[in-house]
Amino acid sequence: MQISRRKFMQLTGATAAGLTVSRLGFDLTPIKAHAQMLKTQYAKETTTICCYCAVGCGAIVHTSKQGDGRVINIEGDPDHVINRGSLCSKGASLRQLVENENRLTEPMYRAPHAKEWRTVSWDWALEQIAQRIKATRDTSFEAKNSKGQVVNRTRAIASVGSAALDNEECWTYQALLRSLGLVYIEHQARI
Repeated sequence: MQISRRKFMQLTGATAAGLTVSRLGFDLTPIKAHAQMLKTQYAKETTTICCYCAVGCGAIVHTSKQGDGRVINIEGDPDHVINRGSLCSKGASLRQLVENENRLTEPMYRAPHAKEWRTVSWDWALEQIAQRIKATRDTSFEAKNSKGQVVNRTRAIASVGSAALDNEECWTYQALLRSLGLVYIEHQARI
């Protein structure tokens, strides 16, 4: 059998490497592999928009179908035109908005000069907001300016919109504000 010096060195090196690996406890015999079940396999998939900044990245939310509706997984939406499936660290942590034991689920109110917050009903909170908006608008509404021009406005109320609203929701929101006579209407993306 003819073995060249080069071939001899290769066989010797391979043998030494094999013996070293076997001495370290590596088992090179084939094993049977098992695929894991995806945790999102039976989950309901819903698309949403990230609410943290004005970029408006798309996200896919997987929720449990076992009746509790808990969020299982959140990932970037690869079909979304803005982020193409990627999410920043805040967007990747969207699950914490819903699955958080410290999350407020009821409105709270702190009276003027009070030190403590108290839980109130949604009906009471919405009624108070509506009454205060109406009272402020009624006391500050200008039908005409100093030149006699019709302006129908109030400068005592301002609004800052949210990046979590889509175009249709923004349009509806600003239409409501304009119907109340608001002049100062801003959006988070412009600030």
